[in-house]
Amino acid sequence: MSHAVSLGIDLGTSELKAVLMSAETEVLGQAGARISVSRRQSGWSEQNPADWWQACVTALDQLRAEQPEAWKRIECIGLSGQMHGAVLLDQANEVLYPAILWDDSRAMAQAEQLNRDFPDYAEATGSLAMAGLTAPKLLWLKQHEPALFARIHCVLSPKDYLQLLLTGERVSDMSDAAGTLWLDVARREWYAPMLHATGLTLAQMPRLLEADQLSGHLTTEAAWQLELPVSLPVAAGGGDNPVSAVGIGAVNAGDAFVTLGTSAAIVAITDHAAGHPPSAVHSFCHALPNRWYTMGAMLAGASCLRWVTRLLGQPDEQTLLTLVQTALPVDQPVAENAPLFLPYLAGERTPHNDPLLRGGFMNLGHDSTPAMLGYAVLEGVGFGLLDAMNAALSAGASVNACALVGGGARSEYWAQLLANILEREVFTLQGSELSACIGAAKLGFMAIGQGADLPRQGLPIKARYQPMLSTQPVLQARYRKFRGLLPAARGLHD
Repeated sequence: MSHAVSLGIDLGTSELKAVLMSAETEVLGQAGARISVSRRQSGWSEQNPADWWQACVTALDQLRAEQPEAWKRIECIGLSGQMHGAVLLDQANEVLYPAILWDDSRAMAQAEQLNRDFPDYAEATGSLAMAGLTAPKLLWLKQHEPALFARIHCVLSPKDYLQLLLTGERVSDMSDAAGTLWLDVARREWYAPMLHATGLTLAQMPRLLEADQLSGHLTTEAAWQLELPVSLPVAAGGGDNPVSAVGIGAVNAGDAFVTLGTSAAIVAITDHAAGHPPSAVHSFCHALPNRWYTMGAMLAGASCLRWVTRLLGQPDEQTLLTLVQTALPVDQPVAENAPLFLPYLAGERTPHNDPLLRGGFMNLGHDSTPAMLGYAVLEGVGFGLLDAMNAALSAGASVNACALVGGGARSEYWAQLLANILEREVFTLQGSELSACIGAAKLGFMAIGQGADLPRQGLPIKARYQPMLSTQPVLQARYRKFRGLLPAARGLHD
């Protein structure tokens, strides 16, 4: 039995989390630190990269204080982080501009420009250009901040900036690089034509590694600040979705999971690059060599439930869920003419690729109750995921049983409703809220040659939900009505 410990760090949008994990995948301690988002203008979403480092120091200080014995046994570090962000550095590695985040929509016109001028590039990059991905953001900067753009010496993803502060190395990995739109996803190398289309060169890109490769060692300064040994090995790490997949053991073709957090996605693991750009299905590199994943992404997931809870004046989401459960039991079909909900509060990605699309209720009546509206929101997000799943299937991915992770996985009602809508077994996992940290810690071990079998080890299953045949005729009819509302929603902004 190994006494080695791996430190797994996940840089999320609202919180940085860290865990200490044993070689037997036991979580020995966990800590977190909140991070704020700046929205200087409508549609903008930014963070100060210095806040990430401060959050990292805060969380690790807490871990060290709470787990002093495990802290002394740390032998490696692995990283995970929010994808599609842009950190702009000058020659001296000083940050030139706030980090532009994944949910920033300022570059809509630039994404359209790239798709119009370079339609063939999507085959190599695995995705259409979208405002949320990194490349259009740089084209926006080139057009709106030319003097600043001229000073850019390197562009990093968020977790790669932490990597730089830890090791002094400008490194990225295949999974995070795939989310920039600058990677040839099948070949796993930078794609020069798209870099040139956004005014950049290969020289401005970090060195590429696989997520489980050693990227560097802790610098003297970082080691002193974090009270860790100098030259501690650090893995390249990866993007949060693929590293979460490593955390839950979704690493083989056919494995699939639904992530139901602020946004939502259905992710299917493949053994080849399998995207379908016309229907906004992404094909990205997995955080393990020779593996990819096909993803259908929604821009609003469990955030829709938070929104309707506030709208209805309910004290919290659990209270609303209880109302829904009591009035509309999940094992009984709802009325076919009950209210419907379009979950496009922040636009939509798969399969519509329309950032201007907006949500809405339809079929409201004098008899509509808070429970009915709450149910419509849960169902509408489920129908959005069914759209995304069908798009992923059309790209050649296969989706068998689905793990359910993210904040939405806490609701048994929602998990069962998703099984009914997707017509697939859905299962929840113990500890899945830490899946990205656990995946990062696994990558740390792999980078020092330990635990080659770790990726296949999943998390303990909490509950399984089988599709209920009795509900399906009504759900199928309601899904057809849901799909029929799209032209009207589009017409509102055309």
